[in-house]
Amino acid sequence: MLNYVWLALLFLGIGAALSTDIINQSSNKYRNNQILPAEIVFSTPFDADKDTTYDVQLNISAKNYNAFYKENIPEDISLPARVTINNQEQKKVFYIKFSGIIPGTWKEMAEGTGKEDDLSGNIVSLKPMSANAAVAGLVFEEISFLGLRKVTNSALDYAGIAVEISLGLIGIMALWLGVMKVAEEAGLIRIIARLLRPVTKKLFPDVPSDHPAMGSMIMNISANMLGLGNAATPFGLKAMEELNTLNPEKDTATNAMITFLAINTAGMTLIPASAIAIRAASGSSDPAMIIGTALFGSTCATIVGLTAARVLGSFPLKIGNFGSWLSRNGKSIFITFIAAVFVFLLFFSGIVSAVFASVSAETFKGIIQVVSTVAIPFLIIFFIGFGAVKKVKVYEKFVEGAKEGFNVAVRIIPFLVAMLVAIGIFRAGGAMDWLIYVLRPVTDFIGMPAEALPMALMRPLSGSGSLGIMAEIMAVHGPDSFIGILVSTFYGSTETTFYVLAVYFGSVNIRNTRHALPAGLMADIAGILAATFIVRLLYGAL
Repeated sequence: MLNYVWLALLFLGIGAALSTDIINQSSNKYRNNQILPAEIVFSTPFDADKDTTYDVQLNISAKNYNAFYKENIPEDISLPARVTINNQEQKKVFYIKFSGIIPGTWKEMAEGTGKEDDLSGNIVSLKPMSANAAVAGLVFEEISFLGLRKVTNSALDYAGIAVEISLGLIGIMALWLGVMKVAEEAGLIRIIARLLRPVTKKLFPDVPSDHPAMGSMIMNISANMLGLGNAATPFGLKAMEELNTLNPEKDTATNAMITFLAINTAGMTLIPASAIAIRAASGSSDPAMIIGTALFGSTCATIVGLTAARVLGSFPLKIGNFGSWLSRNGKSIFITFIAAVFVFLLFFSGIVSAVFASVSAETFKGIIQVVSTVAIPFLIIFFIGFGAVKKVKVYEKFVEGAKEGFNVAVRIIPFLVAMLVAIGIFRAGGAMDWLIYVLRPVTDFIGMPAEALPMALMRPLSGSGSLGIMAEIMAVHGPDSFIGILVSTFYGSTETTFYVLAVYFGSVNIRNTRHALPAGLMADIAGILAATFIVRLLYGAL
């Protein structure tokens, strides 16, 4: 399944870029070889016969710009630039370094040249009006196949980002796997697993309750729920490594692995700290107001993800085996359904909303600060201290566990490069815009504003990309608007499914992911729909 999705991301991204380039080239959107009238004001008296470089102010009227590029900017353009006169080569070259807001077409042209804040070209006529001013005709550098250039730049950028992420994990992985090794030798992981055996036995029936994977999965899920992403990833990678020891087919995902990743991709978090921080930075009067809505969305996503992992894991069924399958799984499906109904009724009655409304935003902010500050040092000192009490050689065992961190971080590089490059090509090529256009009738039907759709589509693909989109939407509409609350709830209700699958499966060289991706995407869809439902219910169209 992941193979087909990866190919689709690549072909759709490149296909969209090529189609757009052909259309733009045929219409000459960027006005190649055409002259744009402008006024140049020199900082010192200029001499057109003297070879030198001048600092200038470039002035272009809104009327001329709009007529040239078929846009509708409201104000005249005035920005600093440099002009170089070279009579020997019969060239007069201008160079613009942008700052602030860039007109739409110029922004696209600048991005296509590889740098996002400059443009250059030739001056084909320079007629003095005074000692310090002249009228000129500007011909910008020729722009062609801009979409494919963006795809190329994005592919190279994302390949570098993937390696940076992987290498950046080395230190974190070494720290937490070292700590985990000490806790494992001291028997703490077994104690934790034993305490939670009633829950884990139902979720992971194929994993022995005293297996080391149980403790790692519990620590991963706990860290995710507390919003401790730096700790959650190493615990999760260790869990996948332990689960793979029970795997009879080393390149194929087991049901336990898929269930574990379904929980991760659902992204249940008690305190969505990143979204709250962005809301606070955007000037929200109540940054923590999304805790209840995000908890509702991620709870629904988790229920759907677990149900999908359990149901899809039973297929394909042989002819005549449906009855036996239903008898084996009917109870768990029924319990899951009842739990989902209970959660919906609980939130529908406004209980959670009333509870969160009774606590001030300052209290929530205080809780977040305390948890963020205390949790990781507490875990380290508790685990290491427990090992010391149990007479474990904590230093030697820590170093032994830390060595594994380097190997795991390096091993995931190819998988992360493959996935992030495909996502980068999909975004840069413009396929995301096509998908938004196709899905807009569906989102209108369910009451999701079209402005929030890019966030819903980006969240499963890229964490940093979705953070950027969320910040941009809140800057335009306000963090406490209906759309601002909705997109920040989206962020807290789902997870970066493609990233999680690439990193976790890549750490143990799993190539056949079976139904992991469908289960994860179902969880994402459920989280988005549940977030839309609860935000519309509690806050309406503010």
